[in-house]
Amino acid sequence: MNAYLDVQNLTKTFGALTLFEHISFSIAEGQHVGLVAKNGVGKSTLLSILTGHEGYDEGEITYRRDLRIGYLEQAPHFNPDESVLDACFNHKGDAEKVLRAKQVLTQLKISDLNQPMSQLSGGQQKRVALANVLLTEPDLLILDEPTNHLDLDMIEWLEGYLTRGNKTLLMVTHDRFFLDRVCDIILELDDHTIYSYRGNYAYYLEKRQHRIDVARAEILRANNLYRRELEWMRRMPQARGHKAKYREDAFYELEQRAKRRIEERQMRLKSSNVYIGSKIFECQYVSKSFDDKVMLKDFYYNFARFEKMGIVGNNGTGKSTFLKLLLGLEPVDSGRFDIGETVRFGYFSQEGLQFDEQQKVIDVVRDIADYIDLGGGRHFSASQFLQHFQFSPEQQYNYVYKLSGGERRKLYLCTVLMRNPNFLVLDEPTNDLDISTLQILEEYLSDFPGCVIVVSHDRYFMDKVVDHLLVFKGDGVIKDFPGNYTQYREWCGLRSKEDQKDDDKQEKRQKREYRNADKRKMTYKEKTEFARLETEIAELEEEKQKIEAALCGGTSDVEQITEMSKRLPILNDELDEKSMRWLELSELAE
Repeated sequence: MNAYLDVQNLTKTFGALTLFEHISFSIAEGQHVGLVAKNGVGKSTLLSILTGHEGYDEGEITYRRDLRIGYLEQAPHFNPDESVLDACFNHKGDAEKVLRAKQVLTQLKISDLNQPMSQLSGGQQKRVALANVLLTEPDLLILDEPTNHLDLDMIEWLEGYLTRGNKTLLMVTHDRFFLDRVCDIILELDDHTIYSYRGNYAYYLEKRQHRIDVARAEILRANNLYRRELEWMRRMPQARGHKAKYREDAFYELEQRAKRRIEERQMRLKSSNVYIGSKIFECQYVSKSFDDKVMLKDFYYNFARFEKMGIVGNNGTGKSTFLKLLLGLEPVDSGRFDIGETVRFGYFSQEGLQFDEQQKVIDVVRDIADYIDLGGGRHFSASQFLQHFQFSPEQQYNYVYKLSGGERRKLYLCTVLMRNPNFLVLDEPTNDLDISTLQILEEYLSDFPGCVIVVSHDRYFMDKVVDHLLVFKGDGVIKDFPGNYTQYREWCGLRSKEDQKDDDKQEKRQKREYRNADKRKMTYKEKTEFARLETEIAELEEEKQKIEAALCGGTSDVEQITEMSKRLPILNDELDEKSMRWLELSELAE
């Protein structure tokens, strides 16, 4: 196979910190290679070295002669005075190139090609940089977090683009669905070395676990040998003559192997001391617009206790605005949010947190709390909590300015969680976090005994965390879907083309009605009935569940079973009747 890139014995250090040591790997034509590692161990640095943007200490990097490389940086830089089109590539007025650029930029939701780069957000600039890389048609694509700031439609488009044809690819990404569907080789940076797995992300998980199990067994064996050798060393100091010298040398080598640490990432952190009341929040017919752009229009939603909601939709449809309205960071145009008295929000924003660069990591967290209460007399100190999120004791006493972008996001996350909120509001929490941190966060949220709202374009993360979705479609149109993202996409795929056409017509009609503001609203009497029905349906569902559990439990006597058997069909009829009326009213509430 034709080798595009060959790396031999590459070493990179920053002072006393070793990122990787004597690593070797190669990339052949047509291979799709994903690079994974924890934050701060050198993923982006390795890409910078490979593209000549940064030096290295030892080793050799060899490219095939005349190879064209396209490099997407994690934080690209542009001339602020250039237009979008000129920032993409030197088209020299070539009409065909300009047409191609417009097509790719349109796919990436960049429409104004004459807009100066200085007026674009960081996410928009990242998309322009991605378009620039794709348009140059390089032999080898090197991409650092290509899915950051892309909405779900764009991510799926990029998946299709990269998997078509015979492109050669090396990329860093935390998006595990993207990694699984695009890459056929996984490289893992761990413990200053590199491991190669010839398969997709699912294959990597399986083989990595096997590697860890083998290493753990070897460490256990080394520990047993170490104990026996230690007894021998203590018991027979006179035996350390020439004949026993080899055993003494072997002992010290064994000691190093036995003390090697394999990080356990299976501990689940349970904040069981969190309490939240039965009333969470009610979004009462809220409307919000920016000039002519409608974000919400008479939107009603009653949030349930312990609910874990995902919010999805294209960029600019109002997802982040909804969160800011809920938190009181943006004023509503009309309507209101009625929030329960026991609710304590923890907000993780896209913008992040401004840290004191000269502060130590541990002090940033201790300024919030010395420990987090886990309930039942258990607690985690600030240091233990940081270690749970993979800040080693050494890293905790580093200064903030030494942290990578991903480590800063992880520290910001720790500051939010250390406040012990009972309602987490997370706006794009997965950006720049490594996969192992995402796994820890997923476990935390799965065990979290409060409420969660997540805005994220990470499909894998959403599937593991949320119970249902609010789908923001734009122009104030919001749909409630009772399932995770994969189920939503499957549901969309199962609908016939005719249904899709009908829905499109209905949506356009609904959007026109919203714009004209002539849609019939609920009367006060209907609003009251709608709210009452929700309570009654919930009570009937609870009663039904109790009866069904009792009938299956085998502890009721004959008389009780008879009464419950009579009550159950009546319950079902009441539920059907009230649910049908609720659906009729919900059409007016949307």
